Amino acid sequence: MYQGYLSLFDENSVDVLTQLVAKNTEQLFTFFNIDFLAKEITGIPYVMLLYKGQYMARMIEGCNAVSVIVLFVSFVVSFSGKLKATLFFIIGGSVFIYVLNIIRIGLLCMGLYWFPEQESLLHDVVFPLFIYGVVFVLWIVWVNKFSLYAK
Repeated sequence: MYQGYLSLFDENSVDVLTQLVAKNTEQLFTFFNIDFLAKEITGIPYVMLLYKGQYMARMIEGCNAVSVIVLFVSFVVSFSGKLKATLFFIIGGSVFIYVLNIIRIGLLCMGLYWFPEQESLLHDVVFPLFIYGVVFVLWIVWVNKFSLYAK
């Protein structure tokens, strides 16, 4: 379904969910009076992320955490529990992952600003480990506390 959604956008545009995540990141950091800007330019398939007026990163579809949320939901459904608990855990966990991803994107830009020589480590190791580590902990909580398999 998500791939079908993405097919609605051409290769020179940014999908709505990625735009939303970029805008939410900007709003969160602006709320804390941090100089952060998400800038979209027509005809470019990414959102430019600026920290302290300096271009730090580009945000593409893979940065919006939708694939991580799909993975999270798939696992929870695979080891389902009672319907009410499953729905609450899916909704709560998805919102939690979404918010953490927004924080992750902003912190990554700040990290790139202060430690540009560590770009590969920050982008390819630290921050994916952060988001997937949280998802793994949520899975452990789900299986041990709410899943029917826990019994």
